Amino acid sequence: MTVSKIDLLNKQFSRRMFGYSRMEVDQFMLELAEVLGDAADSQKGLRRKIKQLEKSVKEYRQRDETLRDTLMSTQKMVDDLKVTASKEAQLIIDEARAKADATVQKGHNRLAQIHEEIETLKRQRTRFEVQLKGLLKSHLEMLDVSDPEKEKAEELESKLKYLKKVD
Repeated sequence: MTVSKIDLLNKQFSRRMFGYSRMEVDQFMLELAEVLGDAADSQKGLRRKIKQLEKSVKEYRQRDETLRDTLMSTQKMVDDLKVTASKEAQLIIDEARAKADATVQKGHNRLAQIHEEIETLKRQRTRFEVQLKGLLKSHLEMLDVSDPEKEKAEELESKLKYLKKVD
């Protein structure tokens, strides 16, 4: 049974000689005590439920906060990893470029050295040709220089030819 505020305000007891009917008042008081007891029990149950719900809400809020913190730290770690990876990638690229530049420079140096060696060999060849020509020329001149015996032999031959013609 439930008793509302309006029921209490509108309740009227029958009158007796010395006031209200004792039995009606007692009966109403019992009903009212039962209603108030039920309300108190219900209120205690609701308060317990509220405490449990508040505890659950607190736990959920702590979990939510923990998740947010975890997400924030994870995002920070991801950002840090990206920055670190980017720096490492740049270092690798810079190192590769430096190695490539060094290799190209070595190639250019070797090419210049080869050109220099070729020029040196050309000069040596030219010198050799000049010396060989000079040597050949001097040998030819030596061959062309009259040898006294050769000249006597040629002179005798020419005289013999002349004599043979005259005869």
